[in-house]
Amino acid sequence: MRVVFRCDPALEAVLPRPEPAKQGLPDWLKRAPMEAFSEFHGRDIRTVKQCPPFVDAMTAGFLIPLPCDVRCDKGTFTWDWDLPQPSTPEQTRAPLNFHVAAQLTGTPLAQGERPAIKFNSFWTIELEPGWSLLATHPINRFDLPFRTLTGLIDSDRFHEIGIFFPALWTDPDYVGVLPKGLPVVQCIPVKREALELSFESMNAEQLARFSTTSQEILGEPGIYKSRFRAKRGG
Repeated sequence: MRVVFRCDPALEAVLPRPEPAKQGLPDWLKRAPMEAFSEFHGRDIRTVKQCPPFVDAMTAGFLIPLPCDVRCDKGTFTWDWDLPQPSTPEQTRAPLNFHVAAQLTGTPLAQGERPAIKFNSFWTIELEPGWSLLATHPINRFDLPFRTLTGLIDSDRFHEIGIFFPALWTDPDYVGVLPKGLPVVQCIPVKREALELSFESMNAEQLARFSTTSQEILGEPGIYKSRFRAKRGG
């Protein structure tokens, strides 16, 4: 899967580049223990750090970084970014923008009169024919004070301009700095094709395998990782 990123040549030297998601794992996951004591079980048990589906989801696709430091003070956002003059007047110069509250009317996303924020992308993204881009909040990143909304973009056809990524600010009392390079969006290419749903009852052989595999997974750690997990590139 070839993904082509392009940016204004005047800005290329100052823009952080999108990176494979596996290179942007958060420090809390790296520090997390592999096991922790469970009062319920009365012994140490494996944590989510040993759950391949949990980690693999966080390493899927690529991350869009925040292009500069953004200071936040209870819903007020400021930045001091020495950005060169872009090559075209249509190129945005702000790391984020806003969607007015009225655009969320009638949805569970509405937060009264509070607008949604919008992360501006300075990179265009081109995918191979037949592929779309699933853009969503960085997976399992509940530590971030915002929630990026999920969208599906046909980036094999739409790639002349950058994508704007809307998000809800979820911590109105947050005071601090969102640092340059912070992942604000996770993007995963998906094949654009129809699904064919088929429903069947398990036969005797499949029931036997269900029973055996269930017992093996409960009895021995790492069965999924060693036997079923696919090798990932990138």
